Amino acid sequence: MMNRSNNQRGARLPGGLESVPVTARRQDDIDGGPANETVRFGLGGADYEIDLSTKNAVAFRKQLAPFLEHARKAGRVQLHRPARSAASRQRSGDIRARAKDPGIAVSERGRIPASVVEQYQAAAEEPGKTSDRRPARTRRSSRS
Repeated sequence: MMNRSNNQRGARLPGGLESVPVTARRQDDIDGGPANETVRFGLGGADYEIDLSTKNAVAFRKQLAPFLEHARKAGRVQLHRPARSAASRQRSGDIRARAKDPGIAVSERGRIPASVVEQYQAAAEEPGKTSDRRPARTRRSSRS
């Protein structure tokens, strides 16, 4: 085995293998030299980042300066689900009430099992039947 000093040697691994220290260096995406920073920006609804040297980062900002002087900052877009409508909440309440009447276990909150929703829809769509029909009782899960 080659004789290396301790500061160059990695840790011993099982099986007599040896790890080797790795140093990651950023490279300027424009000229290939060393990069000092990662510049993040957005355009046209897409976010970008580019690794640049100090010189190229200054040049990048200088080129954008005339546009930024006339631009306004936009707020962050928050990704969230739209609020449920009153009709949707009412329908969920109806399904829960009709399922509980014959003794089907349905939680007060959260997702309603698909089988219970299907039974509710089938009962409501049957020709000549009233929508007061309760869903059939389903077998309860063995999970607690």
